[in-house]
Amino acid sequence: MKTIVKLTLCSTLLMGSLVTPALSWTSSVAQAATSGGVSIMLDGYALPFPVQPVAIKGTTMVPFRAISEALGIDVQWNQTSKTITATKKEASTTKKVILTMGSTQATVDSKNVTLALAPQTISNNTMIPLSFFSQQFGAGVKWDQASKTVSITSPQEDLYTMGFYALSSYDERAMIPDFDTMAFGWSRIDLNGKFTIADTGKEYRWPQSAGADTPESIIQNTATQGTSPYLMVYAVDGHGELTKNLENPTLQQQTIKGIVDTATQKGFKGIVLDFEGLGLTGDKLQAQKDYNAFIQNIATQAHQKNLKLTVVLHPLNSSYQGYDYRTLGTLADDIIIMAYAYDKEKSPEPLAKVDEAITLALKQINKNKLILGISLGSENADSINSKIGLAKRYDLKGISIWRLGIVGQAAWNSMHESVEFK
Repeated sequence: MKTIVKLTLCSTLLMGSLVTPALSWTSSVAQAATSGGVSIMLDGYALPFPVQPVAIKGTTMVPFRAISEALGIDVQWNQTSKTITATKKEASTTKKVILTMGSTQATVDSKNVTLALAPQTISNNTMIPLSFFSQQFGAGVKWDQASKTVSITSPQEDLYTMGFYALSSYDERAMIPDFDTMAFGWSRIDLNGKFTIADTGKEYRWPQSAGADTPESIIQNTATQGTSPYLMVYAVDGHGELTKNLENPTLQQQTIKGIVDTATQKGFKGIVLDFEGLGLTGDKLQAQKDYNAFIQNIATQAHQKNLKLTVVLHPLNSSYQGYDYRTLGTLADDIIIMAYAYDKEKSPEPLAKVDEAITLALKQINKNKLILGISLGSENADSINSKIGLAKRYDLKGISIWRLGIVGQAAWNSMHESVEFK
């Protein structure tokens, strides 16, 4: 499992050593900031600021804490020395920056660095040069004069990643080793409310062998390559089959035993439950109570077998309200927010909706347990990194990708620009 590192800025916005075109660029930003109306986009989505960026002596100043929080930089204030210590931890290194209010001298990893302008307080916000972030913490920055927009592209970062292998994923099996975890969608709850890996349907069942490749060999190879294989169990309440299972204690115990035994016997390291459709109609609170009991029961039995448990949930801004995020977050090891299909996956998901789904979830679950679900049924090479950027911005545990088989090379290449896969 990787350590999540948040967004950081690089490139060089206002460096005195840049050539004339860059100086012209910074001049444009300063002019626009002076007149107001400057927008700052982080990975294609607006970054809110408590106060507008301002230009002082040709240098664009931005609120330090607001941008630091969005970039995952830890900030400490020392009232006595009037200093700000900004720390960015990576997998094997830590970058430490110390700024002093009113001084253009800063230290970066104990080395002296000169700022274009000293940090200062404006409208009760500590403002520092935008150039400092770009110089010290690194990313791509572009300026659009027509819209007065600064567009920041975060650098490649180390994120926890889960992929899904289901429904004709075989052609993209070469992607498996890049992920931390791979969930294999080879089982389900059938129309009778029973757990099965050998139903007669075409979806979510134990697959046939493909030459020398068997389901068992794929699982074994996944583990050998350093990716943890999980058993995904799919269920939907379209005909009340999921409710039937949750309301029948005997059937529920059979289901849980079947899931845990299958995961153990087949060599999986964890279980992913994708139980969809609860709470669209009927008693939503009762659905939540029943599902909580199910998850508590299976979590206990899974953990006894050293299996991890990940639960996939509809977002809180969806029509499905049969999920108690707060309780489920205490029972499961991870929670995936299925923040997609707002418009039947006809186009890239609206960023505002995904943002809302994350912020609502964070009110009930610790960010270290939250994984942002992203569907390549919706996203493409141009939109995928904006969704990944939101996971970084909120310092979530990581991302999950639905699914191998529909990723495509273009989107795969784009994802590698944003994520440092294992």
